Amino acid sequence: MRNMQLTLEFGGGLELLCESKKIHKVDVETQNGVEKLTMKDLLAWVRINLIKERPEMFMKGDTVRPGVLVLVNDCDWELSGQLNTTLEEKDVVVFISTLHGG
Repeated sequence: MRNMQLTLEFGGGLELLCESKKIHKVDVETQNGVEKLTMKDLLAWVRINLIKERPEMFMKGDTVRPGVLVLVNDCDWELSGQLNTTLEEKDVVVFISTLHGG
């Protein structure tokens, strides 16, 4: 196991689920002796460690809800494998809600 430093950013209202803090510099521990960290692992970590209220506004099952845009180093995660996207040290992961009330 090792710790991986990441920067997580929450926008479009999602920061309200994380004590109204938009940017989080975090150390995420890889699990089960695995050296790499996937987005699926990160989302599970975020749900346990960062989301303080209403996790259903951020996640559905083991992925983000529809309407949450995910960028890994400014690249849409849909282009890099979504849950299977492998993260590297110092990556920046941005979560933006595209759903707005009216």
